Amino acid sequence: MELIQTIANDTTINPVQIEKVIGLLNDGNTIPFIARYRKELTGNLDEVQIRTIRDRYEYITELEDRKQVVLNSIDDQGKLTEELKKKITEATVKQVLEDLYLPYKPKKRTKATIAREKGLEPLADLIKDQKDPNDWLAGFLKNSAEGLTEPECHQGARDIIAEWISEDADIKEKLRSLCWSEGHLKAEVTKDFENQKTKFEMYYDFTEPISQIPAHRYLAVRRGEEESVLRLRFEFPTEDLIQIIKARWIPDSGAPFADLELAIEDSYQRLLSPSIEVELRVMLKTKADDDSIGVFSENLRNLLLAPLGGTKKIMGLDPGFKSGTKWVVVDETGKFFEKGVIYPTPPQNKIEEAKSDLKRVLKKYPCEYICIGNGTASREIMQFIREFLKGESLTAIQPVIVNESGASVYSASELAREEFPDMDVSFRGAISIARRFQDPLAELVKIDPKSIGVGQYQHDVNQKKLKKSLDEVVESCVNFVGVNLNTASSSLLSYVSGLNKTLAKNVIDYRNEHGAFKERKELLKVSRFGPKSFQQAAGFLRILGGENPLDQSAVHPENYSIILKMAGDLNMEISDLIGNEQQLNDLNLKEYQSEDVGMITLLDIRDELKKPGRDPRTFFKGAELKDGITKIGDLLPGMELEGTITNLTNFGAFVDIGVHQDGLVHLSELSNRFIKEPSEVCSVGDVVKVRVLSVDTERKRIALTMKLKEGPAKETSRKASGQKHAKRHKDLTGKMNVDLNRLAEKFKGL
Repeated sequence: MELIQTIANDTTINPVQIEKVIGLLNDGNTIPFIARYRKELTGNLDEVQIRTIRDRYEYITELEDRKQVVLNSIDDQGKLTEELKKKITEATVKQVLEDLYLPYKPKKRTKATIAREKGLEPLADLIKDQKDPNDWLAGFLKNSAEGLTEPECHQGARDIIAEWISEDADIKEKLRSLCWSEGHLKAEVTKDFENQKTKFEMYYDFTEPISQIPAHRYLAVRRGEEESVLRLRFEFPTEDLIQIIKARWIPDSGAPFADLELAIEDSYQRLLSPSIEVELRVMLKTKADDDSIGVFSENLRNLLLAPLGGTKKIMGLDPGFKSGTKWVVVDETGKFFEKGVIYPTPPQNKIEEAKSDLKRVLKKYPCEYICIGNGTASREIMQFIREFLKGESLTAIQPVIVNESGASVYSASELAREEFPDMDVSFRGAISIARRFQDPLAELVKIDPKSIGVGQYQHDVNQKKLKKSLDEVVESCVNFVGVNLNTASSSLLSYVSGLNKTLAKNVIDYRNEHGAFKERKELLKVSRFGPKSFQQAAGFLRILGGENPLDQSAVHPENYSIILKMAGDLNMEISDLIGNEQQLNDLNLKEYQSEDVGMITLLDIRDELKKPGRDPRTFFKGAELKDGITKIGDLLPGMELEGTITNLTNFGAFVDIGVHQDGLVHLSELSNRFIKEPSEVCSVGDVVKVRVLSVDTERKRIALTMKLKEGPAKETSRKASGQKHAKRHKDLTGKMNVDLNRLAEKFKGL
């Protein structure tokens, strides 16, 4: 109960809700399942709140385990006092616990260790207490077999005191806090690079308060240090720090011994300052990692939940100059039909031949979209396709640029080789481009999230923490949208609640052997697919056109009996009840309440029955790229263009305006009002209007602004409708919490 109260104090979430969540997690329930199907138990907590509880629970559990190790270690040494035990037991932060343990932690031989071995600890005690050490020292020198001199004895005593000071937990905490709030981080160019231009040039003479440096700048200077271009050093308020030590270690009575003052100086310079610098580096890195991973995760969420092209027949193009442009055609489900190569660009310039090939293919496969990867030659191919479609009066076909980040990674992956074993990697890439337009989520889950290119300094952050966060984003998005059980790939299925790679493969194997699933409960026939897996997964798996019409909805099978009763009360078949908004609205939901199913769940069921299996994502709307603007040299300051946001960082947004090089809208240029971070006004995938501020062709840098003359840039259709995907997903249940809880309270006990 103490642990639960601690989490409640940290999160402001009700202890009862915390206890229920921890119980559900310990019973093997997944976060998507808990958030979607256990709302009554959790009090309608959303995924973000549940993850917060889990993370704090794991942290505190680890802390408690570590406390026991520390207590046992100190007790074994015979040094565990009641006061120390109380401090350790009450510690709520790992760093505080380690500070308390430091004096008792087994360590390598130090100067202080050597001095103790020589018997100088009593001298150190006398000096620390400001007592005259001369009598003791005379006796020691007379009887010592070490052959030590008096200065050597004083030095040894100072070494011991210096170590005592450095292990003082209260001192370390005060010094650490002051260094964080008042210290500065300084970067300077190293001698080898002082006359060279590098990407770190802006940091050749750089100073910033430690507490204020943003994640992207710290990771940048840190990388500069690793590449030996920069030298980093910390500047601390030394005099203030030493005064803090003196205030604690020098008694009020009389003038301090010179040895004590020297020990304080030595402790700070040799032990405390380097130690605190290491700790601050760790703190800065941890903070930068968390901030950067947060940005990456939010960008990935927006990309995965991007508007979809839908079930359309697509021609996918992987553009190229010398090697030609690879084309493929896929059907409405992404199934591959045909492939080929055209050479309408330099150096071949086989324009007429390319037109003839396209005309033949589009006659054979009437596509609705031609999707062009945004890599090399993309704008040239887009121009060619537009002219071709116009010349052939095929204006019903829409050409679009598709972000191909990660397509090459998929093309060379084992999964791609399994799907298309005898196909060249560039054709696999074209298929991926076409499919990701149809359904970004279903295709992007096949790629390592780190390779999608929507992060900042993703290779510099903690890779284990990054992977965990990104995997959870993918899991969250997949379960938010739902998965078609009969068309989903193994990659997509592996992210479904309750499944893993092994179970996903077993589902695919069963489907290949027995044909399409006819109902959800057939999953129990899949190898190793037990009742627990079924409970966690079933609600997120959809079967379209199956034997049970409820299987195409997000209603969990455990609640089918409720709907059967609803239909019976209305003298209707379930199939007739589904989609019948009038009859559903007329239902008196309180009649279906029970101990396990409350009003929140019943409202969810009714909403789902109104529009079963609806996809929460919107449909594609592309940017209108300006004709004649194909390369960075075509840009001029003042030009107003439309583009697509490809990446968000803490310092701004990168926008694809169709010239192979994304332009940067700095944070200060994103809005006419003050904003702290780009995500306040835009997201990855947004179509925005921008104006060119400056162009540096040599360094390939484009500066843009979204502060257009007529006012702030228009936001995407997602924002215009107030349904920004990431926020809508994050708040899927949270947005209705107040109203639903109010309703639940109103009907409580009825």
